[in-house]
Amino acid sequence: MVTRKNPKKYKTQEICDRFDISRATLFRWESEGLLLAVERDWRGWRVYNESNLKHIEKIIKGKNAG
Repeated sequence: MVTRKNPKKYKTQEICDRFDISRATLFRWESEGLLLAVERDWRGWRVYNESNLKHIEKIIKGKNAG
């Protein structure tokens, strides 16, 4: 039997708390095209995955660098 790992999913508030950013900032990055492929749950709420986390880290490092 093959078991699949369920990748960790994060809510918007978890992302904001983790990176100390506002919801508005997070949503702006998405609307500006800096953050792509954000999934939605059955309610239409954003659900972030590990790939999104890595991309957010890159965005923050880029903003801090220059």
